[in-house]
Amino acid sequence: MFTLPKLNYDYAALEPFVDAATMEIHHSKHHQTYLTNFNAVMEKYHALENLSAQELLTNLNTLEVSDEDRKKIKNHGGGFFNHSFFWEIMGPKKEVNDKLVADIITEFTSIEKFKELFTQAAISQFGSGWAWLVYDENDKLKIYSLPNQDSPLTVGHKPMICLDVWEHAYYLKYQNRRADYINNWWNVLKLI
Repeated sequence: MFTLPKLNYDYAALEPFVDAATMEIHHSKHHQTYLTNFNAVMEKYHALENLSAQELLTNLNTLEVSDEDRKKIKNHGGGFFNHSFFWEIMGPKKEVNDKLVADIITEFTSIEKFKELFTQAAISQFGSGWAWLVYDENDKLKIYSLPNQDSPLTVGHKPMICLDVWEHAYYLKYQNRRADYINNWWNVLKLI
């Protein structure tokens, strides 16, 4: 059984950029719901119980599960993994990943250009979803957005940075101002 990861900071630690009320609801309610539903489907597959969420999503198309359950693993397992990863890359203090910064500058010419492109991917995601910075199958950095709880793991990409642009991630503080949420979120991304 998977468990809800504890945050390395309290719910108010990302204020004023991400408010405590949103963090608490997002973590303890939304993330918990994905976890509960993910565990419910995985209870049927004891042969898969030693696989991590990351391994399940990476091997989604080859798992010996029903088509209906494959979709549930994609949605609920994706929601569980995506949120778990999201909490890890944010924090009240910077913990810069020097290799990632160097790779971003090599690929996108500057951190500022990367932020511009990533912000555009996040703003232009229609409806609910995520913006991602990943290493692709050729170990090259890519920026894109995915709908719903889809994960880059399912296409063999390694996530490095993600941003939740579902309304539940920002609506209490920012209402319909997704761009304001995204611009403020850069202040709590700890990797760059």
